[in-house]
Amino acid sequence: MVNIDLSDRRILVTGSSTGIGAAVARACAQAGAAVTVHFNSSGPEAHALVDTIRAQGGRAHLVHGDVSRSIEAARVVDDAADAMGGLDVLVNNAGALVKRAPLGEIDDALYDTVMNLNVRSVVAASQAAVRHMRKAGRGSIINTSSIAARNGGGPGTLLYAGAKAFVLNATRNLAKELAIDNIRVNGVSPGVISTPFHERYSTPELLETMRKTIPMARIGDPADCVGAYLFFAADTLSSYITGQVLEVNGGQFMA
Repeated sequence: MVNIDLSDRRILVTGSSTGIGAAVARACAQAGAAVTVHFNSSGPEAHALVDTIRAQGGRAHLVHGDVSRSIEAARVVDDAADAMGGLDVLVNNAGALVKRAPLGEIDDALYDTVMNLNVRSVVAASQAAVRHMRKAGRGSIINTSSIAARNGGGPGTLLYAGAKAFVLNATRNLAKELAIDNIRVNGVSPGVISTPFHERYSTPELLETMRKTIPMARIGDPADCVGAYLFFAADTLSSYITGQVLEVNGGQFMA
């Protein structure tokens, strides 16, 4: 049995105050990593998570910033690296649907908001992270995509699904480009997971409709996603794996 030991890893998880990001940050800390929790609007939740990790003996730092802006995304990465003494793993998890909108209701403002948060943040944070990873001589970038990137998403999710499809393919492209630097790039593609995302954007009726399409017959929990991120963060488990996107969806989509 392989023990997941991340005690020599310094990990930044963007968008980690709640949901999947919070679960990943907590699990990485429990595996021994130094973790930086990032938040933009959910300050109380982020502070509570850092306090919990520290109370359990973990190493946690906190950084605030709007990663939909390139300058801020780079600053968030640099601040995290400064706090931890370097950066080995970047989890590009920040993202949001923003709102459900059919084609006729999409305007430039919504387009820019969705694309900046879900696409620009990944590009800008990765650019900044690579500088630190090259200094360390290694690195792992883990991008959060979505089942929407594969199946087109649900009602009113055109922009979000398209943005997550970008993330999926950017993962493969960056894996090719950065392999020479000993930086692996992989992704995790969650299905329907019980997080504030669906509390905000999905009705109980819509969630039940989606649940019925899942072979495992249940909505996922953030904890169901954690193993995939730990797998890609640990060289002992995935040192020869790059350019892959792992589907975590209870069988709802099978590649």
